[in-house]
Amino acid sequence: MAEVLLFHHAQGLTDGVRAFADQLRAEGHTVHAPDLYDGRTFSDLKEGVGYAGQVGFGTILERGRAAADGLPNEIFYAGFSLWVMPAQMVAQRRSCAKGAALFHSCVPPSEFGGSWPQGVPLQIHMMDGDEWVLPPEQDLAAARQLAETVDGAELFLYPGDRHLFADSSLPDYDESAATLLKERVLGFLTGLG
Repeated sequence: MAEVLLFHHAQGLTDGVRAFADQLRAEGHTVHAPDLYDGRTFSDLKEGVGYAGQVGFGTILERGRAAADGLPNEIFYAGFSLWVMPAQMVAQRRSCAKGAALFHSCVPPSEFGGSWPQGVPLQIHMMDGDEWVLPPEQDLAAARQLAETVDGAELFLYPGDRHLFADSSLPDYDESAATLLKERVLGFLTGLG
């Protein structure tokens, strides 16, 4: 079974993110889900992004890096939406990552000073009509580039325009897409374990 460091999204460590972590645990995986917001959650995505801006994106990224300290390097990293960034950062910078899954977002690997590490499998999950990943945002373009250029990278596009579709506690939840995402991630983890 895999060990996973799972980062929540901009609305905080919601009940839906906790439920996702619990679903992975129920399959036998060890899941660490740190709270980068010190207990705060937000009912609106823009409010959560605004809070992150007030605290400082660098501060939140540092909290994510610190959450990885003390854990083995050889684990699986995952993140939702805005906080895909610490998952991607630690997966790129720590040696021997087992793999990574990026939900609802993706940034170019150059944001963290290099390219995607060779031999580190990657899954990216997004909805094809999500305004948060389409131009002028660059998430979908970064995801497509990784899927096309990195061995072991897969991009899964789901039909629809919802952003946080895998969080069962939010209005954007899409049960069909979320179930398929979870199945794909569990298969990925099993293959890496």
